[in-house]
Amino acid sequence: MRRRSKALLAAAAVLALVAAIAFAATLHYGFSAHDEPTTIERALARTMRHWAAPSDLRGRKNPISLTPEVLAEARAHFADHCATCHGNDGKGKSGMGASMYPKTPDMTLAATQSLSDGELVSIIENGVRLTGMPGFGEGTAESAAGSWTLVHFIRHLPKLTPEEVAQMEKLNPKSPEEWQEMQAEESFLEGGESPAPATPEHQTHHH
Repeated sequence: MRRRSKALLAAAAVLALVAAIAFAATLHYGFSAHDEPTTIERALARTMRHWAAPSDLRGRKNPISLTPEVLAEARAHFADHCATCHGNDGKGKSGMGASMYPKTPDMTLAATQSLSDGELVSIIENGVRLTGMPGFGEGTAESAAGSWTLVHFIRHLPKLTPEEVAQMEKLNPKSPEEWQEMQAEESFLEGGESPAPATPEHQTHHH
């Protein structure tokens, strides 16, 4: 027993030394959101995401029936409100999502798809601490219904088609310059004249 205890103490001392060296190196080089999260940080983020859902919500099934209309509504909502960080395909490859710490997860993978409906709606409504995920809930029945419809779209992400992505691209938030370019392309395809370039005055009034 004594030999085993000494071995355990020695192992603990080595781990403590390694941790101290790693911490000192981190302090020397600083903390950057460009770095890859450590295994411990990823585990903490997953744990926080799991425990973010209230216990009475974790096992809940989606109360909203899935219909083509509900899915279309959720797809449009996701394109307008969520794709900036998550990407239209939910894989988190957007400029904003890739710059977060930890990075926006690929929601087509099991780590997200294995969450219960209740856990997903809780994340949408309440956000997740220690991550870039804000809470979008407003405490109203309308807000909750919108979040439940988004859960249907999240479940659909692994089966998203190129045609759906193309539809979503038209609904993504756009700058005045992007709107002008899109209108010019549509006008050209319809055989009309391209609209004049946007002026600074026009841009300031376009929201």
